[in-house]
Amino acid sequence: MDDCVFCKIVRGELPSWKVWENELAIAILDLEPITAYHTLVLPKRHYENIFDVPPDILKEIIATTQQVCLLYREKLGIQNIHLLNNNGRQALQSVFHMHIHIIPVTERIFPGPIQKHPKMMSEYPQMLARLK
Repeated sequence: MDDCVFCKIVRGELPSWKVWENELAIAILDLEPITAYHTLVLPKRHYENIFDVPPDILKEIIATTQQVCLLYREKLGIQNIHLLNNNGRQALQSVFHMHIHIIPVTERIFPGPIQKHPKMMSEYPQMLARLK
C-alpha cells in the first residue's frame, strides 16, 4: 500500500530502528515507546489487521515475536512482557497494517493510562547496540 507508514518502512523509504528481520517479517522499535525496547513486529506484506493475515504469515509473525522476546530475555534479562495487538478503530488501532506490540515490563504499568515517551527515541542507537 503506497501511503502506509509501515509499508514505507519495509521498502526503506522511511527510517526505522530495526531489531529483527527475515523474509516475511520485521521487528522495529516503536516511535512512541511506552517502555524501553517497546517493539513492533509486522509482516512485510500489507495486511490491515489480524482478520486479513493468512495463517502461514500469522504463524511467522508470532514466531518472530517469540524470537525478539527470547533475544530480550537473553541479552537484557527481560522476564516480563506484554503482547498487544489492536484490530480496528474502536480497538485503538492507529496504523492499519497488522502489527504486534512487544512491551517489556520492568515495573507495573497497567492498569491506568498508558504514557508514551517519544524522547526515549534518542536512546535507540545505544539500545540496539546492546542487542548485538
